[in-house]
Amino acid sequence: MKRVAGAIVAVYVVLEALDFLIHGVLLSKAYAASAQLWRPEAEMKMGLMFIVAFIFVVCFVMIFTRFFKEKNVKTGALYGLILGIGIGVSMGYGTYAAMPIPYYIALSWFLGSVVEMTVSGAILGLIVKD
Repeated sequence: MKRVAGAIVAVYVVLEALDFLIHGVLLSKAYAASAQLWRPEAEMKMGLMFIVAFIFVVCFVMIFTRFFKEKNVKTGALYGLILGIGIGVSMGYGTYAAMPIPYYIALSWFLGSVVEMTVSGAILGLIVKD
């Protein structure tokens, strides 16, 4: 149980740090250039974003710990990669199909999701390994 709780904390911290790097630094100019698509910063629901991310991380960790027989860095990274592709396609290109976001943002969301989830999966596998 301690390893699972530690994995939840570690993956959450890593995801939040990568989210800040991707969205707060790398995409900040792209978001500013498409400001008409987003809530003004004062209206953003950042508390809700942190809760959503935490619930996602709990689910991500619990799926791996409960349903994967092999628990190691390689399996965790592969789990993260596959999930990252699925999330990235749906978030990046699914949004691109429905909203007038610039292609650069869609591609960045896709690639960012793949990187975030692969790194998170590797960390998860490192912490809860057999």
